[in-house]
Amino acid sequence: MRKTVKFGIGFVTGRPNVCKVINNTYEKLIKQFEGSEYDVELTIFILYDLQYQLTTRVDFYGLIPNVYKNINIKYITPEDIEEEKKKLIAQERLTKTEADLFFGHGHAKGRNTVMYYALERQMNYLLFWDDDEYPVACIKNKESNEIIWKEQPNLLQHLKYIENADITIGYHCGYISPIPYMELNEEVDENIFKEYIEAISNEVVSWDSIKQKFIEDNGVTYANPETAEGKGSYEIKLNGIGKWVSGSTLCLNLDHIEKIPAFYNPEGARGEDTFFSTKLGESKVIKVPVYHFHDGFLKYTNIMRGKYPKTLRKIKVEEELIPQRFLQASKGWIRYKPLLTYISDKENYEGKMEDTKRQLEISLPQINKLFKDYDFSVLLDEFNKYCKDVDKHYKEYLKTNEIWNKLKELQFKN
Repeated sequence: MRKTVKFGIGFVTGRPNVCKVINNTYEKLIKQFEGSEYDVELTIFILYDLQYQLTTRVDFYGLIPNVYKNINIKYITPEDIEEEKKKLIAQERLTKTEADLFFGHGHAKGRNTVMYYALERQMNYLLFWDDDEYPVACIKNKESNEIIWKEQPNLLQHLKYIENADITIGYHCGYISPIPYMELNEEVDENIFKEYIEAISNEVVSWDSIKQKFIEDNGVTYANPETAEGKGSYEIKLNGIGKWVSGSTLCLNLDHIEKIPAFYNPEGARGEDTFFSTKLGESKVIKVPVYHFHDGFLKYTNIMRGKYPKTLRKIKVEEELIPQRFLQASKGWIRYKPLLTYISDKENYEGKMEDTKRQLEISLPQINKLFKDYDFSVLLDEFNKYCKDVDKHYKEYLKTNEIWNKLKELQFKN
């Protein structure tokens, strides 16, 4: 007997590229379940932010008719969000301050909002999927250096493991980091660039991993062949204060909602997946053998149409929009570093923040020379500001999960 499953896919987006992703993958998503034991009802949730790239509503309504014929589509508009907030406030389930902290746009609030709507629609599972990722794996042939492309049954693989877990997380290949390729000691002094990367580093970005990718593969991450074949899974264990996951290819078992925390990031920062990870101590988290190709610079959108490149090139610092993307990412990272350090190592917080400040002061002059038209010096001001506000952000981090627990108890109680 086939199992009936309500499976949600959540896009928290500010880029119209989301329509291309859905239009070019919907048939493959449906076909994944043919011949399987599952009878799956798919719903795609699209929460769009018009401020991220100063877009219009029309930009996000470019789905082709066949998508609507085969998949349930739920747009979450700005008006929807405000209406839901007003309803919860009127019912005295939340205060206005609580509603504004939990719901809205942005990395964390957007995910919280989609998660809330998925629960309202009684989804069993919800897979978060970023709008610059495609369900294929790039595998490098070590002998010929040619790339082998393999389509990935992303939904089916998550569904296979999520039934016996609280959370599943897949793998990424491609351009995982928005850090452009650099010739160390030619374009930039390696020791200085190391200081910069260590200043903005977090649980995902580290100097050793970035340097290795530069040296071996021009900044590209290639898929492990066995993993791309769907072989091998394991349970993620507590590492320090968290079970570290990323915000995309992240699947939540909404039937185990008591084990699913809220997302949070300081206003204007990244880190929503990081702070989510710090609340997973009691949750079962499985690493699933399936890939998404991360097109972090949106240079390979043809992959969505099955046009696979034979090589993946270096993304250089002088290319259009690349410095801007790197600056924005650096801001997002440096803004959440104080809070992450405060949570993970409060005892040594002051000393670590002094070290980060010193690394920025050493490295920023050369980074500004490398990116002549962009002022990376603002990172020091941003860092100082977010250090000053760390206590406020810590209270918000705790409060967001209190709000979520209240909603789970009052709004979704059986």
